[in-house]
Amino acid sequence: MTDKSIFGLVTVRTSSTRLPAKCLLPFGDGNVLIHVIRRARAFGIEPIVCTSVDPSDNIIEKIAIDEGAQYFRGSLRNKLKRWSDCATHFGLAAFHTVDADDPFFDGDEIKASMHLLAGGYYDMVCPTISSSAGGASVGYSLTTEIVNRASDLIPVETDTEMMWYHMEKIPNIRTQVLPEDRPLPFKVRLTLDYEEDYWLLELVRRISGNLATRQEINHLFLTNPDLYKINWFRNEDWQAGQLSKKL
Repeated sequence: MTDKSIFGLVTVRTSSTRLPAKCLLPFGDGNVLIHVIRRARAFGIEPIVCTSVDPSDNIIEKIAIDEGAQYFRGSLRNKLKRWSDCATHFGLAAFHTVDADDPFFDGDEIKASMHLLAGGYYDMVCPTISSSAGGASVGYSLTTEIVNRASDLIPVETDTEMMWYHMEKIPNIRTQVLPEDRPLPFKVRLTLDYEEDYWLLELVRRISGNLATRQEINHLFLTNPDLYKINWFRNEDWQAGQLSKKL
C-alpha cells in the first residue's frame, strides 16, 4: 500500500434479510463479493474487505484471503465503528465506501470523489444524486478523523446502517455532494436488495461483462428502454426501508 493508493472499504455481511447472503450469489466466475473485489482492483481501487466478527461472516474472511485482499472484522451492527476501527487498523487517512450491494460501481466516480475530498478540504463527499436514487455508481469518501468523531458520539451497539443520518449530526462537518459527470437520463436501479435486482444485474453482466464501464452500461439501458422495468418497481420499497431504518 502506498500513500497515493485509493482505499475502498468493501462493506459486506452475510446477514442480509431481504435477500439472504446476497454477496455470495453466483456472478460470473465467482460470486458478487469476488466480483466487487476484482472490479475494484481493475479500476485502481485497493479493496479492504470490511465485515463483522459474527461467525456467519467467516466465509467472507475466507473469500478475502483466497482473493489476496486485506480484510478487517468489526462490529456487526455499528457500521461506523467498523469503518473507524478498520481505517485506524490500516493507518488510513481517508477512504471510500464500496458497498458490496453495488456491483457496477463507477471507478472513475470513486476517484473523482476522493480527489474532491482531498482538494476541497472536505470531511465527507456524498454520492451523486442519481447514485443515491438507486443508480449505485459511487459511495462516500470520508476522512478517518470525521468517522472517528461520528463513532465517538454514539453508543457502541447503535445500528448505523443509515450512516449519513449520524454523520449529518456532527457539528461543523464539511460536506459536498459529488457533481454529476454522467447523469443518467433514465430510471435505473443497480443496487442489490431484492431477487429482481439480481435478475437485472446478472443480465447486465451477461450482456456487458463484469468490467463494463458506466458509459457502456448507460448505453445498454438507452438502447433497451424497457430494461429498467425488471426491478424499478422495487425502488419505492427500498427507499421506504431506508427511511424506516433512519426512524
